[in-house]
Amino acid sequence: MSFNFPLILSLATIITGLIWMLDSIFLRPKRRAAAEVVRSKLGGDSPDLEATTEPLLKEPLVVEYSISFFPVLAIVLVLRSFLFEPFQIPTGSMIPTLLVGDFIVVNKYAYGLRLPVLGTKILDVDSPKNGEVMVFIPPHKDDYYIKRVIGIPGDKIRYADKMLYINGVAQSQKFIAQIPPNRPQYLVFEEKISDEAHLIHKNVHRGAAPEEWIVPEGKYFMMGDNRDLSSDSRYWGYAAEENIVGKAVGVWMHKDPGLSLPTFSNDRWIK
Repeated sequence: MSFNFPLILSLATIITGLIWMLDSIFLRPKRRAAAEVVRSKLGGDSPDLEATTEPLLKEPLVVEYSISFFPVLAIVLVLRSFLFEPFQIPTGSMIPTLLVGDFIVVNKYAYGLRLPVLGTKILDVDSPKNGEVMVFIPPHKDDYYIKRVIGIPGDKIRYADKMLYINGVAQSQKFIAQIPPNRPQYLVFEEKISDEAHLIHKNVHRGAAPEEWIVPEGKYFMMGDNRDLSSDSRYWGYAAEENIVGKAVGVWMHKDPGLSLPTFSNDRWIK
């Protein structure tokens, strides 16, 4: 199981907020009342008044930290849960569209607003469409995956001879290049799904037996653009509606693994 940052962020926001609220309602009035008692005993002109009352009015350290951190945590929680969230690409399953080390931005409201941690949808906005790149939690692993939407509920998907068919219609593929040029390991094609073009990789040494699927209601068929090196719906099933995280919209930074500096030279929109 991966590090559950949304849960930790939500708990930290709730705890710091509760501490701030409890201090405002119960503890702060008591501190002020105690300081007022001292002020009435010493008199308003006493030279020791400030030095005596200041410790009584001072917030406990946990309250001080909670008041400082709560606004920041709350803003981050709202932005991350309902607007945009950054992710880093850990594998090569979406090559050549996304590279290992790409930092992407995910639009969290594109497919509807969801409660953090619980994932319950509270507002419908739009639904995933074929050809879009989506972040989701797969059925077999509690982790974030990113793949391309190939089939929406009701679609019939066929994959044969490394050609993709959606509802009986072959999705056009145009040869672009072979890598490396002399003894190719990969073939690069431009594929069009719903008239939107993107690049895919095919491994020349790996075959693909013909398979067919009919996408159930509330499910989505997902595939990686690195077609022969992608763990996707062909192997573990469908992405569920309730496990959608958001739509991947852009690459804003890249950092190669290891000791290397990040670069912003290849920032781009995700197609």
